[in-house]
Order: sequence, then structure tokens, then C-alpha cells
Amino acid sequence: MVKVLTRKPVVAWAMYDWANSAFATTVMAGFFPLFFKQYWNEGVAATESTFRLGATSAATSLIVALMAPVIGAIADKGGARIRLLALFTVLGAAMTAALVLVRQGDWQLAALLYGAASIGFWGGNQFYDSLLTDVAAGPEYDLVSGYGYALGYLGGGLLFAVNALMVSQPALFGIAGTAAAVKLSFLSVAVWWLLFALPAVLVVREARGAPPLPPRVAIAAGLAELRRTFGAVRESRPLLLFLLAYWFYIDGVNTIIKMAVDYGLALGFRQASLIQALLLVQFVGFPAALAFGWLGARIGARAGILVALAVYALVTLYAYRLDSEREFFVLAIVIGCVQGGVQSLSRSFYGRLVPAGKAGEFFGFYNMMGKAAAILGPMLAGSVALVSGDSRLAMLSIALLFVIGGGLLLRVPVAGQRAAGGARARREG
Repeated sequence: MVKVLTRKPVVAWAMYDWANSAFATTVMAGFFPLFFKQYWNEGVAATESTFRLGATSAATSLIVALMAPVIGAIADKGGARIRLLALFTVLGAAMTAALVLVRQGDWQLAALLYGAASIGFWGGNQFYDSLLTDVAAGPEYDLVSGYGYALGYLGGGLLFAVNALMVSQPALFGIAGTAAAVKLSFLSVAVWWLLFALPAVLVVREARGAPPLPPRVAIAAGLAELRRTFGAVRESRPLLLFLLAYWFYIDGVNTIIKMAVDYGLALGFRQASLIQALLLVQFVGFPAALAFGWLGARIGARAGILVALAVYALVTLYAYRLDSEREFFVLAIVIGCVQGGVQSLSRSFYGRLVPAGKAGEFFGFYNMMGKAAAILGPMLAGSVALVSGDSRLAMLSIALLFVIGGGLLLRVPVAGQRAAGGARARREG
């Protein structure tokens, strides 16, 4: 099985996770929440800036949720998943680079550019996820999916480590100050993202079913197919239950990723300690994602996801009570152990449910459910913080998402998964 990870298309596909994880770490989880609160919202109450950050994330998620299944269906009919992967990558990288130009106090422009960059990130992820079924066969999904997340943690962590050093010691790099260092970090993410996305765009190929249609015909055919897919999802109990479960629990995961730094700031922890905790998550996440890929191949993806969700539910309880930076580091280690696992096993579990030849379309639904739910999580945490004035209660409220999601996942019949096998591309490169 390990030979799978050396195949050229598999390596090229996994390198996209290495590429775009720089945005997830340096921007989404790291410096954007810090800079948004301290630079672009200078002088604003912590609970209000938390609400603004949550509202920005929720609005972005709504846009992604509405467009994901539509562009997925059109991409399948037009054979355009690779081209759309490239398009969203360029959008995300360009908007990230544009954050360099935003002046202090201009939180509206910062939110707008961050939202556009996030659309590029999540839109690209949709097509990256769907290409799993083109580079691997069904029995390989858990291992290959975990491999992608592992490289993502390593690549994102390496650049974030350099960026953290730039911000903590700007003079070492000949940079004028901390603010300039943060902005240059955003620029480095854009360059990293574009550079390391090239292998996926140039090497990975879609497994061909029917011949691709011309753009105008593909749009009409894709929209017609989308209507049929809605019916297919409603009629497939395993698909419907899994998507509902995923809707809840992945929202909890993404909300913790987006709001963890904001939570630490609200508790009065030092910025340097929060950055170190994020780095810890990345480097713990690298071996943990590989381990979960191995675990899923042995006990089943659903069982592995449930283990991770149980840990996440306990994490929110622990977060509610923590009151020291040392405890925040413990929290970071635990999250690092399960974060990549729940993400990678969810992708591989769903990949087995997807009908052959419809990966872009059905992974559009996958992303739609995740992003539609992500409207709830950030708004839930932000609203609880704003109304109660207590950031601890905001973090505790996320536990509900894991409980509901885990309960629904238990009802997904494992035997109903399609053994996706011989139809998948298995190029040796």
C-alpha cells in the first residue's frame, strides 16, 4: 500500500494540500484573526471584532455553499475540474496578496478581500477533493486522503514557522516592523500557493467518462444533471445521512480552526504563545493525519471519524475551563491529533459513496453541506460571545455540533458504501 504514495499523480495531487494549507495556517488560523482584531479593528471591543470575524466567515460560507454544486455539475460535464482548480487558486492567491494594501482601521476592505480569498480556497478545495477519485482506487482512499492532509500540515507548518519568525523578529529579515512583517507573510502565502499548486494542475488528469461538452452545452447539461442529483441524494439514505452528519460536525471543526486564536486573545493570552500553539497543531497534525489514514484502512473510516468527534466534544469542555497558556498548548496538541484525521477520513468515506463519473458534482454537494453549516458555527460562536459577553460560552456552544453530527453518522450504513475500484485511474506515472 505504501507504494501508492510514490505514484506521480498521487504525489502531485497531495502537493496541492501542501500549497493551499499555507492559507489555512498563516492567514485563516494565524495572522488574519490577530491582525483583524489588533490592526484593522484597533480600538474596537473584543466581542464586537469577534462578531465581525464570524459574520465575514459566515457570509463567505453562504456564497461557497450556493455555488459549489452548480460549478461541480458544470465541471463534470465540461471536463473542467483541473481548469477550475487553477482558476480558484489564482483567485485565492491574488486576493491574499491584495491584503498587503489594506490600511490600518479599514476592516471592511480587509473582510472583503479575506472573503474573496476564502472563496478561492474553498472553491479550489472542492475540485482538489473530487480528484481523489481520479488518482486512487477505492481501497486506497483512506491512505491517500490522509497523505494529502499530512503534506498539508507539513507544508503549511513550515511556511507558518518562517512567517512567525518574521513577525516576532522583523529586524532579522530587514523588515521595518511587525505590521509590515504580517503583510509580507500574506504575500509569501500567495507565492507559495501558486508555486506548489503547479504539480496538481500540470500532472493530475481527470478519468474520462463521456467526452467533455462545449462550455455552453456543458452549463445547460450540468444544471439539468444537478436537478437529477438532488433527487438522487434524497433517495440515497447513506448519502443523505452522511451529508447531514457532515453538515454539523465539520462546521464545529472549521469553527474551532477559525476562532481559536480569537478565543486565546479574548482570554488574554500572549500573541507569541498563540502562534506557537498553532505551529504545534501543524507539526502534530503531520504524523497524526498519516496515522488516521492507516487507522481508517483497518477499523473503517466511520469508526475513525467517531473517535475524532468524541475527542472534539471533550476539547470544547476543556476549552471552557482552561485559564492558562500551558493548558492552551495541551489543547493545541489534542486538536492536532484529530483535526487532520476527521477531515481526511470524511473525504475518503464520502468518496466511496460517490457514483462514478460524478465526482465534481457530488463533491460540490459535499462542500455545499460543509459551507452551509459553516454559516451556523461562526455565527453561533460570535453571537453567543456578543450577547453573553463571555467567550468561554461561545466555545462551549460548539460541542452541540459534534454531538448532533456524531449521532447522525452512527446511522450511516457502512455496508451501503460503494466499493469504488477498477474504474478509477491508477496511473503509475
